[in-house]
Amino acid sequence: MTEVGGIDSRSSFTRNVETLFVRWRRHFGWVQVAMFGVFLVVIGLPILLPDPPAESGILSNPTHFLSYLLWGIWFPLVFLSVIVLGRLWCGTLCPMGAASELANKYGLQRAIPGWIKWEGTPALSFIIMTLYGQTLGVRDHPEAAAGLFGGTMLLAIAIGGLYGRNKRVWCRHLCPIGRVLGLYSRLGAVQFTPKARLSGGDAYTERGACPTMIDLPRKCESRHCIECFRCVNPKAAGSIRLEMRRPGAEVEEIRDHRANPAEAWFLFLDTGVALGGFLWLVLPQYQAMRQGLGVWAIQNHVDWITRIGPSWLMSVHPARAETFLWLDFIMIVGFMLGTMAVLTAVLACLTAVGTMIARRLGADGSFGQVFTELGYQYAPVALMSLIIGLGAELLMPLRYTFVGMEGVHVIRGGLFLIGVVWSIWLGDRILRRQGLAPSRRWLPLVPGIAGSLFVGFGWWPAIFGL
Repeated sequence: MTEVGGIDSRSSFTRNVETLFVRWRRHFGWVQVAMFGVFLVVIGLPILLPDPPAESGILSNPTHFLSYLLWGIWFPLVFLSVIVLGRLWCGTLCPMGAASELANKYGLQRAIPGWIKWEGTPALSFIIMTLYGQTLGVRDHPEAAAGLFGGTMLLAIAIGGLYGRNKRVWCRHLCPIGRVLGLYSRLGAVQFTPKARLSGGDAYTERGACPTMIDLPRKCESRHCIECFRCVNPKAAGSIRLEMRRPGAEVEEIRDHRANPAEAWFLFLDTGVALGGFLWLVLPQYQAMRQGLGVWAIQNHVDWITRIGPSWLMSVHPARAETFLWLDFIMIVGFMLGTMAVLTAVLACLTAVGTMIARRLGADGSFGQVFTELGYQYAPVALMSLIIGLGAELLMPLRYTFVGMEGVHVIRGGLFLIGVVWSIWLGDRILRRQGLAPSRRWLPLVPGIAGSLFVGFGWWPAIFGL
């Protein structure tokens, strides 16, 4: 509780931050317009520039510099920021969400179809976009990055123009990054809480002020909140208020914050597909499998597999010595989906073992409930792995300083160790909430520790190199 006898017991820092954002929220639109301008420059300008010389770096060439801003700064830091800021990016800065909402204001405002509301839609959106980005080569080719992000922007605008009434259907249901940020925002130090919460738990409603369709008086989870501050009115008794909490507190008490089976499975899936997107680039085993499939295709006269694919589906840049065949497309997509399936199966099996042990030792709740809750224990190690692996460029400039490459490895290893220790801690807290005494928690924790280490084993090339 944050009020005692009608007195606000929050810290002065929290109250001041809330007051600042409430005072400036009418200007958020201009901030988003500015971010749209930045988006156009970072995505569009490299297309107009000549290809950088081979020996150029991020400080000597604008194309490399803009690429570093996108993949080395924005991409990892937007994920890392959720630990401190929650989904503040989504509600305050993101130009896609703002454009989608603007289109909705003047659009058809049709009813939201069931396939969009389906819990699996965000996972499919993330998986498809991740696969597509890899086959296009978005990190290496400005045209591919512009096509992917520009196409996503147009899709966000189209969805906003078609569905919902003064809502952000794109942000709630379809944004490939939004659901990932929503998952990890449960670890965040920021939450928005009703001053007087109604019973019944977090619910979905297309009525009210919330653009992401949260039933505000019953709000008890963070994943859909984009922190737009529209629901915050300090003078209203029934308003929502900003609160600070210990990072990870929501996952520690996930039983009270609407643990969601689809979200737990999405945690396994998104970690696996992201890992596959990194490993195919660095593992020699991938090249051996590609060679084997190519030889088989030639020997069996499967000629189409050795043809160049369409440029809208895969990387076709002969001037840069990269032209994907259908062989490459099949291998990249197959390898990433295979990696996703293996990691998901391993984490699911280990979580199931932990669930069976926990229930045998007295954990309350059904198998499905305990399984879902324990699935959240991997959130920190999965988040740190994403930042280290897919945001590898963030730390690369340090190799030219006194830190050196060994120091970069140490920093990455430290981040991963934080993720493992944090995951173990959350596992212990989740089991505590399930009613297990301290002396009975260590055994069901073992499968979770094994799962965290397995994730680390997969990301080992990203942390320390091959």
